Amino acid sequence: MESYALLVAATLNAGTVLALAALGLLINEKAGVLNLGAEGMMLCAAIAGFAAVIHTGNDWIGFAAGMGAGALLAALFGVLVIWLGTNQYATGLALSLFGVGFSAFAGIGYVQEKLPERASHAIPFLADIPLVGPAFFRQHPLVYITIALVLGLIWFLYKSRPGLVLRSVGESPESAHALGYPVRRIRLLAVVVGGALCGLSGAYISVVYTPLWVEGMVAGKGWIALALTTFATWRPARVLLGAYLFGGVTMLQFHLQGAGVDVPSQLLTALPYVATIVVLALISRNPTWIRINMPASLGKAFHPGS
Repeated sequence: MESYALLVAATLNAGTVLALAALGLLINEKAGVLNLGAEGMMLCAAIAGFAAVIHTGNDWIGFAAGMGAGALLAALFGVLVIWLGTNQYATGLALSLFGVGFSAFAGIGYVQEKLPERASHAIPFLADIPLVGPAFFRQHPLVYITIALVLGLIWFLYKSRPGLVLRSVGESPESAHALGYPVRRIRLLAVVVGGALCGLSGAYISVVYTPLWVEGMVAGKGWIALALTTFATWRPARVLLGAYLFGGVTMLQFHLQGAGVDVPSQLLTALPYVATIVVLALISRNPTWIRINMPASLGKAFHPGS
């Protein structure tokens, strides 16, 4: 039973990485912008956050550095696609490739570095409850902040006026523009906020999830987060549940290996990616369902003068 409690704890930890990145991409897509550069942004944020913690010894400064790196790259992407009218798909792929190469170059000097010892994040009394304590109450504070972020985003999107404006920009930018809303500025703000969340996810990987720096350590999680937004039909609560599902599949491979299950390690390593393909294949069987939930202007350029 103790091993199952540890599996649940690891699932929450792994799911937080995907949830943060997917929530950032969801904000982008709610505004009608599709950013395929999550992988590159997360890698650059991972090295920025790791380097910041090495030099300051403070995790939160590392998270701030990661968010800054993600926001900066997202702002560059936003200017290119929103103001200069470049293709969103090609620009996002270019951003992803740039992030992979730049992070590898910038991180050469940090490969052998080790992070300082960190304090325990166990919640007093609750962490000592058998089974439940190790599973739920010994997590990094960012795990709980992510859950609160989901609740806040639900309120923002569906209960607040700014959230309604954001969704209207994603559904019909022409109508929002006709009502006097600055569509391009709203989209840029959404892209920057989404990039900051992707950056926070990347920093969480290198500072908490696997506290080290290795080239390419994001290992496709940015692409899984991108698929997760579609899997969740652009709903924050479903994003969180889907992130924990994929996180559980990721951690299951280590649990099975530790239990001595006679399955090739390569197959177990491929489990998260196989799960992604299977889920997307199942969703694609009902394109009408996706079309109903997808922001109508997703991936489409908007020109105020047209």
